[in-house]
Amino acid sequence: MARLLDKYMQEVRPALGAELERGNVLSLPRLSKVVVSMGVGKSLAEKKRFGAAIVDLTKITGQKPAVCKARKSVSNFKLRRGYEVGLKVTLRGKRMWEFVDRLINTAIPRVRDFRGLGLGSFDGHGNYSLGIMEQSIFPEIDIGKVEFPQGMNITLVTSARNDAEGRELLTRLGMPFRRSEEQV
Repeated sequence: MARLLDKYMQEVRPALGAELERGNVLSLPRLSKVVVSMGVGKSLAEKKRFGAAIVDLTKITGQKPAVCKARKSVSNFKLRRGYEVGLKVTLRGKRMWEFVDRLINTAIPRVRDFRGLGLGSFDGHGNYSLGIMEQSIFPEIDIGKVEFPQGMNITLVTSARNDAEGRELLTRLGMPFRRSEEQV
C-alpha cells in the first residue's frame, strides 16, 4: 500500500471525521484524482521539444501522457487547429497516492527559495492547483540531461464540499501551505 494512502486511512480520515463531526467515512473528503498537464506550444518551432516533454512527463508520473491538440486557429501565435500543443496525465488509485507522496516529500522541498504554497489557488470546490516552473525538481529527472526546462500544472481534485474542507485534507496529508497570506 502507498505510504500516503496508509497515512490517510490510519491518521487523516479519523481526524477529519472527528473535526467535521461526520460518522460516515464515505462523506469525508478524499483525493479523487491528480491531473498533471504541460503546455508545449513552443514545440511548434522546435520538434525535439515535444518528444522531450513526453519522456519527462512519463518519467515523472509513471504513465504515458495524452496529447492535447489546439481547438482553434490563432494567427498571432502561428497556431492552426489540430496542432499538438499540450500533454496531460490523469492519475488515480495507487499511482496518484505515490505521486502526491513524492510531490509533497521530495519535489516541493527542492524548489529554490520556497516559502510555502499559497492558499489562493483553491477553486471554491475544494480542489487545489499549483504551477511548477521546471521539471528538474522531481528526482526522476536527470538535471544534466534536461535540454528544455519545462513547467507544468498540477491539480489535486478532492471530494471536499468547499475550500475549507479541501484545505484541511491537504494540510493533514502534509502539503506545505504558508501559515498566512501576509507572509509573502
